[in-house]
Amino acid sequence: MSEIDFNDRMLSLGLARVSEAAAVASADWVGRGDKEAADQAAVNAMREQLNRLDVTGVVVIGEGERDEAPMLFIGEEVGSGNGPAVDIALDPLEGTTPTAKDMPNAMTVIAMAARGTLLHAPDVYMEKLAIGPGYRPGVVTMDMSPSERVSSLAAAKGCSTEKITVCVLERPRHDAMVAELRSTGCAISFITDGDVAGVIHCAEPEKTGIDMYMGAGGAPEGVLAAAALKCMGGQFYGKLLFRNDDERGRAKKAGITNYDRVYTRDDLVKGDVIFAATGVTDGSLVPGVKREVGYLTTETILMRSKTGSLRRMIYRNPRT
Repeated sequence: MSEIDFNDRMLSLGLARVSEAAAVASADWVGRGDKEAADQAAVNAMREQLNRLDVTGVVVIGEGERDEAPMLFIGEEVGSGNGPAVDIALDPLEGTTPTAKDMPNAMTVIAMAARGTLLHAPDVYMEKLAIGPGYRPGVVTMDMSPSERVSSLAAAKGCSTEKITVCVLERPRHDAMVAELRSTGCAISFITDGDVAGVIHCAEPEKTGIDMYMGAGGAPEGVLAAAALKCMGGQFYGKLLFRNDDERGRAKKAGITNYDRVYTRDDLVKGDVIFAATGVTDGSLVPGVKREVGYLTTETILMRSKTGSLRRMIYRNPRT
């Protein structure tokens, strides 16, 4: 597909404002034990800011189907309607439970690309596999077992398997995979929530110590993670997982007919993309919202795939 210019340079700062607004709104709910209220605050703020952007936007990754989500549902039209046609993938609050419990790694996440270039992923699980940049295609694949992936990546990196660190979402469904990974001698870095950040860590292994991500998580978050890797470099593979016919029906409704397809990063994000994430609670990717006398301070990571640029933006907002 030829690259489509959707004015990403001019829109990038606006996208950062959208992410920041959602983080500031949800910060009032940190530690208050109400994840639904925290999520709704983020949704409301993100929607309000999106509608100020001069785009003709459609939410392709959102809070759920229209009958399940009152705002920012899949298919919802956002923006002023006066600008370029764009796809929008978002998670207004990735980590609702960490927000409610004042635990690490809650953040707001949003990506934007030209219309028709982001996969409309159904709200099902996705088996995910990611590594950072600099490796030949196919050094790890979905067909390999977890231990084979570790061995292959270690060989490509020129080190022993004991020097490889794999990031895994800590869930009972991963127990067998973890046991097999342990047999290789590799290290495992567990995360309790937020697999978008977990995948992003693979792009900078020299800073994060994470070489590979694997495991099952939400398919919508897979598209967001692929958008970030499109900006930073790295390989991503995803395969949709279905537990019942209802979930297959969701995929069919989204236009997916090959239920066994393995998606690459560039299948999920076909063109240039911009990506923004703002910390709500302190995390490994971005720090959380800080309350100061008279101010709230946020930090946002903003990336563009067209240039490979990455900005960290600190925003100090007067408290009213």
